[in-house]
Amino acid sequence: MSQLTLSGLFFYPVKSLRCISLERAPVDSRGIHYDRHWMVVDGDGKFLTQRQHPRMALVRTALTPGGLRLSAPGMPDLDVAFEPEGVSEAAVQVWGDQCLARSAGEAPASWLSHYLGMDCRLFFMPEQTERPVDPTYAAPEDRVGFADGFPFLLISQASLDDLNRRLDEALPMIRFRPNLVVSGCEPYAEDGWRRIRIGKVIFRVAKPCSRCVIPTINPETGEKGVEPLRTLNRYRREGNKVYFGQNLLHDGAGELKLGSVVEVLE
Repeated sequence: MSQLTLSGLFFYPVKSLRCISLERAPVDSRGIHYDRHWMVVDGDGKFLTQRQHPRMALVRTALTPGGLRLSAPGMPDLDVAFEPEGVSEAAVQVWGDQCLARSAGEAPASWLSHYLGMDCRLFFMPEQTERPVDPTYAAPEDRVGFADGFPFLLISQASLDDLNRRLDEALPMIRFRPNLVVSGCEPYAEDGWRRIRIGKVIFRVAKPCSRCVIPTINPETGEKGVEPLRTLNRYRREGNKVYFGQNLLHDGAGELKLGSVVEVLE
C-alpha cells in the first residue's frame, strides 16, 4: 500500500455556510478550532441549513484577526466579533440537542435575515458550553460544536474519484463537506479503518456518514440537482440510507497539517 497523506483540510466556521481550505489547523476538544462555532437559527432558536435554504451555500466565510467575515452575492461584507460585548444568551437547538449559546449581535441578525428573506439570528458556542457526542458511538468526554453529530468527517480522494467515474459530470470534494481528505488508499478503504493517526492526533472511526440532500446543492449557484445521491443510491445504499465518508472522534488536542502522513492503527 502506498503512503497515506492528508491531502485536504477544511473547516466550516458557520454551520451550513461555505468552507475554508486550510494548510494547517489547531485541534481542540471540539475538533478544528472554530469549526461550526457559529450557527444560524430561526426565531425559535432552531438551526437552519442548506437542506431548507440552499442559498446558504453562497455565503462565504473568512476568519479575521478580530472574528468572522461574511460575504454573499448582493450583500456588503460583514465583520462579526469573536466575543461581541453585551450579547444575550439563549438555548438553541441543533437536531435533538439543546445548547446554551450567545447571540452574535443585531448586525449579523439583520444581515442574514435580509439575505435569506426570513427572521434569523447568528449564535456562537461559548467555551463553557459542552455538547456531548451521542454516547452510542462516543466516550463520555467527547464533545462537538454545532456540527450535525461528530467533530470530524473524513473521505478518501479515491472514494470521490471512484464516484466521479460513475457520474456524467465530476463533482468537487467540497460537495460532501469533509474536514479531512486522505490520498493514497483504495476507494472506500476508510470504511474498514477503526483508528488512525495524523501527526500527533489519534482519531477513532465512529460510524459511516449517511448523506442528506446537501451534496446535491451546487455550491457555486445554490441550485439543487439529483446527483450524486442518485448514483450513490445504486451502490452505497444500506437499508434506507446512503453512506459516503466516515465520522470521526479524536483524542486530545494537537495540530493538523496538510501533507502529513496518515497512519492506520486498526
